[in-house]
Amino acid sequence: MTGLFLHRPWRLPRLLRALPALAGFFLGLGNRGELKAAIARAAFGGMARAEISQWVATYVSRVVPQALFGAALQAIAAHRAAGDYLVLMSASPDLYVPALGRALGFDEVICTELSWRGECFEGRLASANRRGEEKRHCLDRLRAAHPGLRVFGYGNSAPDLPHLRVCDEAVYVNPTGSTRAYVQSLGIRTVDWR
Repeated sequence: MTGLFLHRPWRLPRLLRALPALAGFFLGLGNRGELKAAIARAAFGGMARAEISQWVATYVSRVVPQALFGAALQAIAAHRAAGDYLVLMSASPDLYVPALGRALGFDEVICTELSWRGECFEGRLASANRRGEEKRHCLDRLRAAHPGLRVFGYGNSAPDLPHLRVCDEAVYVNPTGSTRAYVQSLGIRTVDWR
């Protein structure tokens, strides 16, 4: 979002609109999905689809070569070369995740969906927050749609463990401290990507 505010600094004060959701989250009165939607709505609310698409194109063109681990790009390339069906599952919003998936050559993208009113971004949750157990439910639906396929899963945080635990082969990326031993005790391989 930084790039958005660098080119549209007048939108920065709109982030104050997300404070009630932030307070609610920290007080245990709201959930992470509602907070995510409130921040996106504050930042992008009312913007036209074409304007957001322009920001997304710039964002993705920077993220892919500069912010992704080389080892991640190599793993994606290896799965693609093996003929695997590539699915990017993310709890992040569909403002940019589908474009990122296309840039990386994924066959399908599953992420948290936010609402539009025609061509204008509204920013309310349009799906469940695709995190934790919900991501595992998404994986269950994928398995039903593609029976017999071997599932390789990657994750990098505790909310990824529910879906990683049901993969045929799971990889936890960059575990820290005691997380490494715990994840390995679950039979999940760990890797360090820098």
